[in-house]
Amino acid sequence: MSSSVERKRVRKTPEARRAEIVETAAGVALTEGLECVTLRRIAEELAVRPGLISHYFPSAEELVAEAFAVASTGELDSLLPAERPYGTPAQYLARYFALSAGEAYDDISRLWINARHLSRYRPVLRDRVAEQERASDDRLEGLVREGVERGEFRTDDPRTAAIQILVVLDGLGAHANTDRTDRPEAVTRMAVTTAERALGLAAGTLTGTPLPVVPD
Repeated sequence: MSSSVERKRVRKTPEARRAEIVETAAGVALTEGLECVTLRRIAEELAVRPGLISHYFPSAEELVAEAFAVASTGELDSLLPAERPYGTPAQYLARYFALSAGEAYDDISRLWINARHLSRYRPVLRDRVAEQERASDDRLEGLVREGVERGEFRTDDPRTAAIQILVVLDGLGAHANTDRTDRPEAVTRMAVTTAERALGLAAGTLTGTPLPVVPD
C-alpha cells in the first residue's frame, strides 16, 4: 500500500507576486534589452498565464518602465549606498569609480542607452528615466556634500560637481557596445580626473584611496 502527499501550492501575496514579476522583468531588461520585456515573455519566464501578468500590469509600457526603475535603483544602491557607515566620503567615491569601470558595468550602461532611446517614444518610460537621473544626481550630490562638510572635498556647488562627474560617466558608458581595447588610459580615467578636479583633490588621490570594506 502506498500513499502520496500532494504538495500544496503556496499562494503568493499580491505584493510578493508583483515584486516577482518586476524582478524577472528587470533581469530580462538587463540581459536582453527593454524591447524583450513583454507580458507574454515574463509569463513564460515565470511559467504562468499572461493574464496574471496583465492583472498587475495592464500594459507592457508600465512593466517596461517599472523594470527599468528597479534595475537602475539596484545599480545605484550597489554602486553608491544611501547609508555609508564603513568608510569616508573619499573612500566611497573611490569605490564608486572602481565598481563603475570595466565590463561588469556594461550591462547597466547598455540598459541606460536602451532606456534613453526608447523614452523618446514612450512617455511612461521617459518619466521613469527622468526620476532615476534625479535619484543619481541626488545620491552623488549627497556624498559630495558630506565630503565637503568633513573637509575631504572642496567645492562651492556640490550639485554641479556631481552632475559633471555623472555626465562623464554617462559619456564613457555610451561606448558599452563598442571595442574599447585601444582606449587611452587618460580617457579611461576621465571620470576620476573630472572628480578630482571638481572636488579640489590632487591628481591620483582617488585611485590611491583604499576602498571601504562593505559586508555582503
